[in-house]
Amino acid sequence: MKRFFSILAIVFLMAFGTANATTNAATVATAVVTIQDDADDTTAADEDKSFHQELKQRFIEGGPGFMGIVLLCLILGLAIAIERIIFLNLSTTNTKKLTQNVEDALQSGGIEAAKEVCRNTKGPVASIFYQGLDRADESLESAEKAVVAYGGVQMGQLEKNVSWISLFIALAPMLGFMGTVIGMIQAFDKIQSAGGMDATLVAGGIKVALLTTVFGLIVAIILQIFYNYIVAKIDSIVNDMEDSSITLMDMLSRYKK
Repeated sequence: MKRFFSILAIVFLMAFGTANATTNAATVATAVVTIQDDADDTTAADEDKSFHQELKQRFIEGGPGFMGIVLLCLILGLAIAIERIIFLNLSTTNTKKLTQNVEDALQSGGIEAAKEVCRNTKGPVASIFYQGLDRADESLESAEKAVVAYGGVQMGQLEKNVSWISLFIALAPMLGFMGTVIGMIQAFDKIQSAGGMDATLVAGGIKVALLTTVFGLIVAIILQIFYNYIVAKIDSIVNDMEDSSITLMDMLSRYKK
């Protein structure tokens, strides 16, 4: 009888120990799966990080000093560029239509009718036409001088503030390079203070240095695209002004005869 109870006790202990081992194994397996799922979620979150979030993170890592100045160059440069683009688009005139309307007005109503057409038309070409027509009663030479002089004034208005964009284009990468140099100096200062070469000591400074350079170059590239478009637009308007001025003098010469 004692042997029977002893066997039952041994079986009970073995069964209980097996159950505990199974439970512990299941718990460990669940923990491993949870950790793996968390790691997968973290990896997926890193992969799903948007470009805006990545850019914001890199900007913060670059430091508020030089990165803020580079950002200011971008904001001011874009503001001037947008203002110039709007102004140049408003200054664009259909010169062929304007020339035809002025010629028709000269033939039908004379100088005053042609001047009225120019007053009702926006743009530098119409303003130059008006100045030439306003001096047409004096002589062709006076009209030509007025056209040339006022053409220079209009060209100055077209190129207003464009030099600031070129300044920001040059300034942004220079600030980035300065941030690079300062970051490298800080990295070498840490090496000197530590008395040895340790990658973790210099990684932060070098990273900041590279980020300021990258952002400075990005700002310069963006502003350079706008600058080239503005310069091309100005050249196009100036060519129209010159061609239209020659056409105006021809019309006045025919009208005088």
